[in-house]
Amino acid sequence: MSADHTAKTPWHHIAAEQVFRKLRTTALGLTDREAEDRRARYGRNELREAGKRSWISIFGKQFGSLLVIVLFIAAIISQLSGNTIDTYIILSVIFLNACIGFAQEWRAEKAVASLKTSLPLWAKVLRNGKKETLLSRELVPGDIIFLEEGDQVPADARLIETRNVRTIEAALTGESLSTGKDILPLPAETILPERKNMVYKGTFLASGYAVGVVTATGMNTAIGNIAGTLQSIRTSRTNFQKKTDILGKQMALLSVTSAVCLFVIMYFFRDTNLSDVFITAIAILVAAIPEGLPAVLSIVLAIGIRRMSKRKVIVREFTATETLGAVTTIITDKTGTLTQNSLTVQKIGIPDEEDIHVTGEGWFPAGNFVRDGYILDVNHLPALQQFLQIAGWCNNAEVYHDNEKNTYKLMGDSTEGALLVLARKGGVFTNREDTIKKLDDYPFNSIHKMRATLVEKNGKKQLLVIGAPEQILEKSTRALTNKGVIDMDTEHRQFISRKIEHWSDHAMRIVALAYRDEPGDLLRINKDTGSLTFVGISGMTDPPRPGAKSSVARCRQAGIRVIMATGDHINTAIAVARSTGILETMSKRENIALTETQLSALDEREFEKAVLNINVFARLTPHMKLRIASTLQQKGELIAMTGDGVNDAPALKKADVGIAMGIMGTDVARDAAKIILADDNFSTIVNAIEEGRIVFNNARNTSFYLVTTNLAEIATLISALAMGMPLPLTATQILWLNLITDGTEDMALATEKGHGDLLREKPVNPRENILNKSILPFLFINAVLMAIVTLLVFTYYLPEGLPKARTAAFVVMSFYQFYNVFNMRALKLSVFTIGVFSNKYINAALVFSILILLCLIEVPFLRKLFDFQQLSFYEFIFFGVISSSVLWMGELYKYLRYNKKLLLWKFSRY
Repeated sequence: MSADHTAKTPWHHIAAEQVFRKLRTTALGLTDREAEDRRARYGRNELREAGKRSWISIFGKQFGSLLVIVLFIAAIISQLSGNTIDTYIILSVIFLNACIGFAQEWRAEKAVASLKTSLPLWAKVLRNGKKETLLSRELVPGDIIFLEEGDQVPADARLIETRNVRTIEAALTGESLSTGKDILPLPAETILPERKNMVYKGTFLASGYAVGVVTATGMNTAIGNIAGTLQSIRTSRTNFQKKTDILGKQMALLSVTSAVCLFVIMYFFRDTNLSDVFITAIAILVAAIPEGLPAVLSIVLAIGIRRMSKRKVIVREFTATETLGAVTTIITDKTGTLTQNSLTVQKIGIPDEEDIHVTGEGWFPAGNFVRDGYILDVNHLPALQQFLQIAGWCNNAEVYHDNEKNTYKLMGDSTEGALLVLARKGGVFTNREDTIKKLDDYPFNSIHKMRATLVEKNGKKQLLVIGAPEQILEKSTRALTNKGVIDMDTEHRQFISRKIEHWSDHAMRIVALAYRDEPGDLLRINKDTGSLTFVGISGMTDPPRPGAKSSVARCRQAGIRVIMATGDHINTAIAVARSTGILETMSKRENIALTETQLSALDEREFEKAVLNINVFARLTPHMKLRIASTLQQKGELIAMTGDGVNDAPALKKADVGIAMGIMGTDVARDAAKIILADDNFSTIVNAIEEGRIVFNNARNTSFYLVTTNLAEIATLISALAMGMPLPLTATQILWLNLITDGTEDMALATEKGHGDLLREKPVNPRENILNKSILPFLFINAVLMAIVTLLVFTYYLPEGLPKARTAAFVVMSFYQFYNVFNMRALKLSVFTIGVFSNKYINAALVFSILILLCLIEVPFLRKLFDFQQLSFYEFIFFGVISSSVLWMGELYKYLRYNKKLLLWKFSRY
């Protein structure tokens, strides 16, 4: 049988006894020879790592942006025109940019690798008629495997024997609660989450014992199929990469246009020698490109990544930091992201009494029992004491303290874990009890929907029972209250039934607790659960994470839509969506949430309408999550997708920003994501988006700063040539301004923190370029002012000689850059509002740049190298004063544009 055939066979539809025949195996298992032959055919039982990247590929990727390619072209042109020093400088900038990007992505790659589990997985298998323990990678289809409580399933398998089996399949299906298993055949169309006779690679046995026949291994398993689809998913360039590509085109166009204008002026209007025209045009072509821009943008991203890492965000994709700031929609998983992934008992219902509320969340065994605002004393409430004893003793879960991570963890079924924590909150510790002794245990039975434990209590036997409330209620003839035992009459049954219905409407998981005294020689729970004494019901939920609701509110305030897409049940999804604020309405279910079955029944137009208007989707498969993400992207939305399971991986890769969980996430999900949350917390996403917006603002502001200088330089040069004057600045002087003076201030500008509440602003339009129409007037006004004043100073000093005039022009342009950095710290706010000297890095950069400028002019060998002339102290002061005009012009522009209403109001008063 081929690997493809085994993968496509509906094993859940085939009777257990027929599975042996189809897989050509027997009840004695395979022989070593048969296993070896099959391994050669099917391969090892391993998943291929699709997300692992070599350091060479990461480094090479840094040279792929259009902006870097433009710089390469500039370097080639410089070399051809004989400017070897300029060539080396430009190549050094390109290499520096690549090193910064590589360092950040390689560091993130190592952080992701440290999250992956490296311990070998073993499997109990029947080979040659004997039970052996082998590495799971050695398994092949046809092997018979044995599974016990706590085991990780090593391969997909059809169950042929079960004893009270429940599995945890959240990583594969998104279902947060454990799933009961049996061996009965199912209809062929049964969806994967409901195939109760199958177990799947990567899931866990929460309880019971099972025997199964391996049906698929490696990439042919359900988890392998999902991992395989990742390779076929095409991902577009990130939002930031697209924007820098456009910026590269704009810079290239500006450079070529400037060179052409210069060529036309010099050749046709000034009758200059063709070779001189060509050399000058080439110099302008190179000088017009902001050579330091790629490196500065990389520094902006690197600083953003560093800030995010402090807020528990690991960035795998360098440019994803800026993309986060432009996200318009977050599609989030439920379990472990919005919720704590720790089922918690929140209510206790005892017959004839008001509800008891239980405080404390998660697996931490501390909390109080509260009724009507008063903390109850468990020792004075016999019914509550009995309730807690049943919860603690009828239980096989284990909650333990992880010293390394300083947190409590669960081993076993989540429902039993919640009851165990509840018992400990009430002071019931089974390992410390002297008066109670466990005699026998009867695991959960999926047919009768209950489990039981036989104990000896004060010398007498007692059967403790936990199960589905309907079944327990049906088998109960009496009820225990804090006043004693009473008959379970119709009135009491209706009281409990109404409570069950009310709690169910709020998506609580409800279990009932009961007991029976003197059960006799109990052998099977099924024969002896009549005449129970009903003790009460417990209502459990997976509580929202602290801060989840406020974070959803912050997203809404920031203009970001939050969608929940989960594999869990629709009622649970709605309840969590309401508790976290994703749903603010109490409308009927069909108006606010849809399942995959309902989505699949819609035509394309109805599907688009649903995706654009409904915020809760439940019982989703990986394919449907991918379709939802793709539809929103086609509608122009910028998507951030969160997930932790294998089932989330395709959508994580397709999303503009895939966000995986660092703690609960699977390796497949982490490999598909661009960003990883180290704490699995939804609130961390919101923090990351805020940092992303800071990154975008800084990337935009640093770009504006450099481009303003370049526009001013180009305008100065072309205007001078048009008026018949020599070049006010040489190519070397321009390169110094672009790389050293500009570069120093720009790197400091990259450290700017966010101003105001960035999450009160709407997301940046994904289609808005870094250089856009809204900012062009600001750039144009500043550039023209800088060019005019520089040209006037150059003209004034020209009679004293070209070197002196160029020195004056160089100093004025340098001072303009110093002042202009204050303009660019915030494009809408006055620098006097945010604090002129509030950025210590800019302060240091200014001091450094001024000292360097003084050295260039005053140190003899540097002055000679750049062909400068010495300036007097008063000339320096004069140039500093007139250059401040760009700061005042910037302040006036911001005031007129962004405070227009305030200005009109002031004038209207006169």
